[in-house]
Amino acid sequence: MTTENTTRRDFIRTTAAAAALASTFSFPSVMRGAAGDKLKVGLIGCGGRGSGAANQALTADSNVELHAMGDIFPDKLKVSLESLKKLQPEKVNVPTERQFIGLDAYKKVIETCDVVLLTTTPGFRPQHLKAAIEAGKHVFAEKPVATDAPGVRSVLESAALAKKKNLAIVSGFDWRYNYSRREFIKRLQEGAIGDIRSMYVTCMVGAIKPMPDASTRPAGMGDVEWQLRNWYNFVWSCGDCIVENCIHSVDRLLWMMKDVPPARCIAVGGRAVPNPGGNIYDHFEANYFWDNGARAYAVARHQDRTYFEVADEILGSKGRAFARADNRQKPITEIHTDGAEVWKYPGPWNLSYQTEHDELFASIRSGNPINNGHRMAISTMAGIMGRMAAYTGKEITWEMAMNSQEKLVPDDLDWNQPLPVAPMAMPGYTKFS
Repeated sequence: MTTENTTRRDFIRTTAAAAALASTFSFPSVMRGAAGDKLKVGLIGCGGRGSGAANQALTADSNVELHAMGDIFPDKLKVSLESLKKLQPEKVNVPTERQFIGLDAYKKVIETCDVVLLTTTPGFRPQHLKAAIEAGKHVFAEKPVATDAPGVRSVLESAALAKKKNLAIVSGFDWRYNYSRREFIKRLQEGAIGDIRSMYVTCMVGAIKPMPDASTRPAGMGDVEWQLRNWYNFVWSCGDCIVENCIHSVDRLLWMMKDVPPARCIAVGGRAVPNPGGNIYDHFEANYFWDNGARAYAVARHQDRTYFEVADEILGSKGRAFARADNRQKPITEIHTDGAEVWKYPGPWNLSYQTEHDELFASIRSGNPINNGHRMAISTMAGIMGRMAAYTGKEITWEMAMNSQEKLVPDDLDWNQPLPVAPMAMPGYTKFS
């Protein structure tokens, strides 16, 4: 992926051509377990989402085991392991020698397993995905898959390599695995409400992992550990809320637009509720524009004691559609034409967190691995594009976003290195790079 003079049209054309070319090659099978052998699963990142993903992976296939675990922090690994042993006692086989701790723990997990679950803080995702695919391992990669444009470009390269190696990459954009939403968006793409004119998506929730006061920082704890303990509050590690949590809403926009990237974006955002540290905003409103005239409005807010809404509303030339996007409740998906309800999802409700793993392991067993790599990178980039527009106060085009040289994630992190916190972005003053 070149980082110079990349137009949006060239980007779409060249990545599609690369995927088509890769499919014409014949590569030796690397589908360990495809014939029914036990698949060894490795968990990299043992927080709450990682533990959930591991449990879902172990539920998805009858002949798998959790074989290795890795985390930066020993306490996280211990809690996760104890929880998983209670949930899946017959499928957890992680002796002490396969419990890896530290910034390089991911390398050791990858060496031992067939399928790796990448659920660390998002800033590390490109590096971990690259290592897993180069080692010939199937991957579940939690969303988002990067926090900056260089990371997105790395993910696109890894996705292309996975295609050549016949490896699976399933992303944590779980709404793509929700039965009601699949049928809903299929109907929209088939013209149920005519041409899509506008999309309004919301992710208005409470504060997530608020930053503790600096006075609570233990004596002797370095910058790197302090920031990783509180990763959600730093742009380099989480990407800010429009890239981390609210990226699901942005992903659904891209899905409705058949994964064609927006041409440009303008956005606003800021910090309304003081945070005792970190450098992220607590609200965004991003406006995306496509060449065909469609536009989208993505509203993100992470503030306690405020109105809660996670939903999508779509207006078309012949009608409108609505979907509630709270995965904790049975979805509401409706399509209206000329003021009358013409369709409401009638089928079964599924937990898409589980379905994404069910389909991942089924694809490995079948020898036809799923590869979500390209679209998960595009959706992540669209979220980063919205952040760039809000931070700078400028109009950001897709070409500008994709070609950005701003690298947020430090190279070769060391526990003892100083890691100054960049000042919070100021629209009109923060420069695009």
